[in-house]
Amino acid sequence: MLRSVVVVGFEGVQALDLVGPFDVFTGATALLAGHGRPADGYDVTLASVDGAPVATGTGLELVARPLPDSAGPFDTVVLPGGFGTDSARRDRRLVDWVVAAAANSRRVISVCNGAMLAAEAGLLDGCPATTHWAYAAAMAAEYPAVRVDPEPIFVRSSEKVWTAAGVTSGIDLALALVEDDFGSEVAQTVARWLVMYLRRPGGQTQFAAPVWMPRAKREPIRDVQEAIESHPGGGHSVTELAKRAAMSPRHFTRVFTDEVGEAPGAYVERVRTEAARRQLEETDDTVTVIAMRCGFGTAETMRRNFVRRVGVSPDQYRKSFAYTSA
Repeated sequence: MLRSVVVVGFEGVQALDLVGPFDVFTGATALLAGHGRPADGYDVTLASVDGAPVATGTGLELVARPLPDSAGPFDTVVLPGGFGTDSARRDRRLVDWVVAAAANSRRVISVCNGAMLAAEAGLLDGCPATTHWAYAAAMAAEYPAVRVDPEPIFVRSSEKVWTAAGVTSGIDLALALVEDDFGSEVAQTVARWLVMYLRRPGGQTQFAAPVWMPRAKREPIRDVQEAIESHPGGGHSVTELAKRAAMSPRHFTRVFTDEVGEAPGAYVERVRTEAARRQLEETDDTVTVIAMRCGFGTAETMRRNFVRRVGVSPDQYRKSFAYTSA
């Protein structure tokens, strides 16, 4: 029998969170049928409370069936995210359905901040989980029982529940599940049809917007921050920065960390990393030149820093994000 997949829709859903996994599962089904396996694959349904049309956050409207009364058993339940997730997780009918369906399903997957809908249903208590990098802090604050990690593209949160980072990462997760169900060849073929990696390199950090620490209240510390940011390639040792702030190195380190939220050395490394990211995107300069200009000294030091902070090497980052002239 085909494996039943219910994709939960609601007003304000992110279109790709929903359509991405839908296309992966239906694409695998068509592929299997074409290879003489019509009983394999998935029976995919888009469903919503009362069968209401699903209006995405961009205005695209999709026809949906009512959420099944029986709440299972299902093979897979998909919980997408989007701007409408806050309203969706306040809808007791929807949340109660998710709770009941999860109890009667082989697995539940969330995409983007759909993880907050899963958390509201109690499916992630005590578990690791990921969500879109922009929602990670809010989810961690609102659901302290969940161990939120903003880095992975997707993670197996428990024996039954998987969480994906957001938007296109729902496709990554769906491909991984197809691989589990029907093997690498099927998943790889679907990925090629979608013009995607079966397993993309790196995690979410490479896509996240720069995270700048707050401006210090004390003027000498603000001056130090501005000096670092205006010239990332400068020496910027603690001794030099403390001298600029007219403080002893020990006192400066304590005050800077209290005011900014991280130690001076970490702040310098963050600024240099973001400067290097911009230059990898916008220039054709070699990694060696960029490393020297941004204060890393050597290409190897910059590479190690990038792998630790961004999750990929400078060369991989450039291949993915460099601007190209028309």
